[in-house]
Amino acid sequence: HGKSTLVGRLLADTDSLPTGKLDFIQKICDQQGKDFEFAFLLDALEEEQKQGITIDTSQIFFNTRKRPYVIIDAPGHKEFLKNMVTGAAYAEAALLLIDASEGVQEQSRRHGYILRLLGLTQVAVVINKMDLVGYDAEVYYKIKSEYEAFLASIDVQAIEFIPVSAKLGTNIAKTTGDMPWYKGPTVLEMLDRFHDAVPQTHQPFRLPVQDVYKFDERRIIAGRVEAGRAKVGDEIIFSPSNKRGVIQSIEGWSVPATAQTIEASQSVGICLEDQIFVERGEIASLVSQMPIVTTTFDANVFWMGKRHLKQGVNYLLKLGTQNVECEVVDFKKAIDASTLETLPDQDYIAKNDVAELTFRTRQPIAFDLFTDIAETGRFVLVDEYDVCGGGIITSFTPLSEVDRLANEVRERDSHWVQGLVTPEMRAYRNGHIAAMILLTGKAGVGKAPLAGKLEESLFNQNYKSYLLDGRNIQWGLSADMDQETYFSGGEALRRFGEVAKLFMDAGHVLISTSNIFNQDDHSNITLLVQPSPVIEVQITDDTFPKGKPEVVLTVAEAADHDKAIQKIIDYLKEQKILIGQNYSI
Repeated sequence: HGKSTLVGRLLADTDSLPTGKLDFIQKICDQQGKDFEFAFLLDALEEEQKQGITIDTSQIFFNTRKRPYVIIDAPGHKEFLKNMVTGAAYAEAALLLIDASEGVQEQSRRHGYILRLLGLTQVAVVINKMDLVGYDAEVYYKIKSEYEAFLASIDVQAIEFIPVSAKLGTNIAKTTGDMPWYKGPTVLEMLDRFHDAVPQTHQPFRLPVQDVYKFDERRIIAGRVEAGRAKVGDEIIFSPSNKRGVIQSIEGWSVPATAQTIEASQSVGICLEDQIFVERGEIASLVSQMPIVTTTFDANVFWMGKRHLKQGVNYLLKLGTQNVECEVVDFKKAIDASTLETLPDQDYIAKNDVAELTFRTRQPIAFDLFTDIAETGRFVLVDEYDVCGGGIITSFTPLSEVDRLANEVRERDSHWVQGLVTPEMRAYRNGHIAAMILLTGKAGVGKAPLAGKLEESLFNQNYKSYLLDGRNIQWGLSADMDQETYFSGGEALRRFGEVAKLFMDAGHVLISTSNIFNQDDHSNITLLVQPSPVIEVQITDDTFPKGKPEVVLTVAEAADHDKAIQKIIDYLKEQKILIGQNYSI
């Protein structure tokens, strides 16, 4: 369609080529006995010149009187769509070419939909090779009408339709008398009408962690700043772990560390005032501008794999430096990219087709919506070591009750003030790590008596044990609430869990019973007291216990307190919860 020809002509007509470049290419063409093409100024690969097509994506820099530009010359041929998507993903605006002699083709529609998938809203359509149709206005208006209607059907609006002849230079950098019926801008004028994107430095700070390097006493957290800026002294938080720290210094390689700020597009290393364990894949942000953290989100996806993208199959999702397993849980809409027909009741995507999908990841992932921060809102999908697709995140699923609680815990942990005594120091002195032992079972099976005896036994062995009875919270901390309000909406569970969390932070072995909680609440309690373990001891005569308790006691076994307690203690030692005094962790 003449994309490289258009860009080559644009560079030539604006005197943006290196000195002697035009003459050099002309000389090579003369030596090889072939006609000069402006595309040869860009198609550097020998294979591209032989076939007359663009294979790889290239970047071309040039300036107008208004501003500098980077033109991404991306291939349009079906076989090289991966390269095109790669190029388009980094663009702020798009020029989409249609061959006037061919009209709107399958490829034209596919390219338009890719731009829509990638969220590009600044689009101008260039109808090239008008010289081949005699600069016929009827041909121009027919293509404009057809493609304008198509773009409207996918919620894309072209700013302008520009008729040109890239080969002859018509309407590229200047107008000619060949199309007096066209009163719109030239391609060069159109470029200057595009709006600048919001500068990346004005966006919220995002630093995906690439690696952590240990130098002398320093732990240097390295990565590329994708958006925003930060400075020495700023408090940052790492998502999804919610670990926090204050930037102590900005490190350089082979140069003194004198920088006080970091900003978008810089590859940097930072040291924190307090050393914390941070892993590759986490995203650092300012505490007041955290990214989204969830496991479920919606995305527009373009698939290029040889095998179909299928629902229920595990794929590797790569977003920034994060690598997590994911699966498609819902096909909102599968679309044939060439015809734009919706494919009903389809649970797969074929090569070169697109879809609007809901994904679920195996573990929480940090991201932003693509419309907010593009760099942390797009991802690629890997199937058996091959990059087979890409997508942009458009929304995330509203939080469920469990997710809501997880979000509250995440927010709580992000503001948690840690004293100078670490969990490891407490465990070393106490002879055990912090843990919760939750006795469950029907009313009347002996939970309360066993809980009291277990607390006493652990205490007599010099362990920091405490019996937390829910009634003490009900009539103490929650005395301001009426009973109906207390037991509805999960408030009883939340308050119980928050009190338990304080005991966990103090390093205790906490013992409690659960008459007021059901089986579904146990996972929420685990969430509230994380990372401390919750050990469920279930007392039941049922053949199949409910859930997955760590220890099961029959009613008769629970009545024999000594044997029951020994069974519980044996499990705690086996799991290295009880580790003995002065044990090195």
